Amino acid sequence: MSKIKQSIYHLIDGNRGTHKADAYVDMFISILILLNVVAIFLGTYQEIETAYGFYLDAFEFFSVCVFLVEYIVRIWTADLLYPELSKTKARLKFVFSFFGLIDFFALLPFFLPLVMKVDLRIIRILRLLRLIRIFKLGRHSKSFKLFSDVIREIRFDLLVTLFATFILLVLSATIMYFIENEAQPDKFTNIGEALWWAVATLTTVGYGDIFPITGMGKVLSSFIALLGIGVVALPTAIISSAIIEKMAARKTENPSGEAICECPHCGKEIKQS
Repeated sequence: MSKIKQSIYHLIDGNRGTHKADAYVDMFISILILLNVVAIFLGTYQEIETAYGFYLDAFEFFSVCVFLVEYIVRIWTADLLYPELSKTKARLKFVFSFFGLIDFFALLPFFLPLVMKVDLRIIRILRLLRLIRIFKLGRHSKSFKLFSDVIREIRFDLLVTLFATFILLVLSATIMYFIENEAQPDKFTNIGEALWWAVATLTTVGYGDIFPITGMGKVLSSFIALLGIGVVALPTAIISSAIIEKMAARKTENPSGEAICECPHCGKEIKQS
């Protein structure tokens, strides 16, 4: 039974398995997720929904069945994913993990209306939640894993940048409120409205619905706009630099470019050309 369980575990996790069947299952799930996203888009066209609504609903039912089986199997094999934990703790850890929650919310829009009465507005929101399924691709994508590893490593740098940006937004919004409130009481009615101006200006979007008309306000707005160029570029530069370093490190570890996976029996790395 343990061998069957281990085989199924590797079958649903193509990054760990070594057989072609693992890759086929991985590809099938990935394509199914992408087709779900396409179906969501097509369902927003009234003429397509009217003509092909039955087929879209049938495809939704099929997808949910596949995702439900996958979710149950992943819970069942969670002790292999977290071998250091007991079966109960491993399953709970998976259920409340990032991908575990993604799997749960991907199923929620289908099952919730079946177990409780919800109005049409809630149903529309639940249908929108189906788009969460695209995040399931992260489990099957090495690029997503690389990106998530990078974000995890530089999270403190990003937090510092975001905190500095927040302070700048609050200060500029507060100053602009006191400068422009008397001249434009209908536009800068409170600091909250001024904060909307600060966000639009600092990100260099500039919607133009709220803008200063006083001399001091224009000077401050120009300064914030120029400062925003660097503020917006800073997180991008941090992430880009970290990704380049991560990719360079991986090339150094594996200069041949051969695919590396784990043996399902001993856990050792296996290179595949």
